[in-house]
Amino acid sequence: MARLQHFGWFFARGFGPQGWGRPDYAWDYRWQEPRLYQQSVRELEQAGLDLLIIEDALSLGSPETLDLRVRRAYGGPKHDPLMLTPYLFEATSHLGIAPTVNAGAYPPYLAARQFASLQHLSGHRFGINVVTDVKSARHFGLEELGHDAAYDRAEEWLSVIRELWHSWDDGALVADAETGHYADASRIRAVHHEGEYFRLDGPLNAIPFAEGDPFIVSPGGSGRGLGFAGGNSDVQLALAPLSPGAVRDYRATIHEAAIARGRSPRDIKVLFVFAPEIAASEEEVDRIVAASQHPGDEVLLRILEGQSSDLETDLTTLDLDRPLDPSIFGQHVSRGTIRGLLGGSEDFSSQTLRQIAERKARKGRIADGSGFVGTVEQVADFIELLGEEADNDGFIFSGDLHPVTLHRTLDQLVPVLRRRGVLRREYGTGGARANILDF
Repeated sequence: MARLQHFGWFFARGFGPQGWGRPDYAWDYRWQEPRLYQQSVRELEQAGLDLLIIEDALSLGSPETLDLRVRRAYGGPKHDPLMLTPYLFEATSHLGIAPTVNAGAYPPYLAARQFASLQHLSGHRFGINVVTDVKSARHFGLEELGHDAAYDRAEEWLSVIRELWHSWDDGALVADAETGHYADASRIRAVHHEGEYFRLDGPLNAIPFAEGDPFIVSPGGSGRGLGFAGGNSDVQLALAPLSPGAVRDYRATIHEAAIARGRSPRDIKVLFVFAPEIAASEEEVDRIVAASQHPGDEVLLRILEGQSSDLETDLTTLDLDRPLDPSIFGQHVSRGTIRGLLGGSEDFSSQTLRQIAERKARKGRIADGSGFVGTVEQVADFIELLGEEADNDGFIFSGDLHPVTLHRTLDQLVPVLRRRGVLRREYGTGGARANILDF
């Protein structure tokens, strides 16, 4: 029997036009209304996934990249995922849900109170995907920080939120109906914080959690981001090459960061982003791979439009046949996203923009490690291999939250993974944190 792994779904493109640019859009779901997403999360829970992470970007970006972000709905429009979250909880009973929250956009006291409310309302299934985007600072009248300073602010932000969550000590909540005594004020601690980025007083006007704090997710791939994950996260959303050696090395880095912060490696699950393409047969795998090998300029342009949106840097105006100049990327752009563009390298001079885009367009076989196209048994083999050879905690599938996307990925894969003993059949008790950490 193979070892159990954890699985989640990364709701890519966020709370925006689901299925746009594909035939799926003709299913006529209204992306602005909750029913589309409620139907989808019911399917995720039926499949036995542990959590849903909702991507978000507060800003439409700079004036220079605005058209790139909205023309094909790569980066906007987007509604607020925090507002969608209660509708998703109403449709599910076990699935953990973590909307993306920018640590620079929510004052700590307000954030602590809202998040505490959602943790209680959901039966302890709320999580926070903490990001440090600094380019949206102008929308809030805040100073734009450098990369590492934004993480410093996020550390302080999260630390203050946790202090507020725990400002009610054990015994503060009495709830004795016979005496009419609800709470003991002597066990509620005043919180006074004066830090580098925040000044505030508590205590929080919210009761303690019966099943632990909201779980924390972080996606950062820089050294500072990985350190943040080691110190704070229950789940690290990992973007890295998916080979046994690379997975082992990445997990070791996170575990070392956790130990350096006084935590155990068992406190954090490292889940790798994974977007397999499941084909009906070996012949179909061959056809898909062959068709991708010689992309035309139109295909390359579409790829660069999507990359430009993610990087807030217009790549479509650059010479395809010259290497990239690293100075085109602002300091706020994720180093991990840039490395992903370069194929895991940090050498800008070794490949032209055309070669980068062609590599993104080409697909490979999961069976030989050249890509992620395979039959359902081959995809399951790959998942099982990383669990056995790299001690992998699990995967985060990536795509929009459209039923067609979910079924395309999960319909055949769920039965195979369950038959092999890789995917859970039932949830435990204690909320999302307990499910994430139960094996």
